[in-house]
Amino acid sequence: MIRKKKNHANGRHYIHLALLVISIVVAIIFLRTDLLHSYILHLGKLEYVGALVGGFFFVSTFTIAPASIVLYILAQTMPIWILAPIAGIGAMIGDFLMFQFLKDADLSGEISGLFKRFGSKKVKHLIHSRYFHWMLPVVGALIIISPLPDELGVSLMGISKLKWYRFLLLSFTLNTLGIFFLLSAVHVFSR
Repeated sequence: MIRKKKNHANGRHYIHLALLVISIVVAIIFLRTDLLHSYILHLGKLEYVGALVGGFFFVSTFTIAPASIVLYILAQTMPIWILAPIAGIGAMIGDFLMFQFLKDADLSGEISGLFKRFGSKKVKHLIHSRYFHWMLPVVGALIIISPLPDELGVSLMGISKLKWYRFLLLSFTLNTLGIFFLLSAVHVFSR
């Protein structure tokens, strides 16, 4: 018996998008408690492990502030040129987990379905243009290297169907440079 492929344009069950929203809400509720903040600040005493975990938490909107404090504390005792690559590895791991979720979850298909259903003709035309898919990784890379949280940049790269090994290399390089520049700027301006 041959099963027909389900048409997801109508009656789509936006399950992955719903899970993403639920996970963000749970993270916000969890972060309202002081438990995670005190744990993350304690990581500032653990040097290399603290740098790795601080980098991991540096990529999220909800944990970037305490992770930045951890990295700042570590920058007082560790050379920035050692701290940044270790934190970059942690950030790469955090980004990769988000990237895999977004890539495997067909979140782009769900978002595209929402735009098809509720978007204007200009938005639909933009999404289906070849320039849109070319620009996604570029805009995503600019967001990752900036001090902004990485979720949007990783989402754009996940939607663009970037290969995982290219994503890892980009994520590590961009996060390491971003963390290095941020810590260097803080070090210069805190004098």
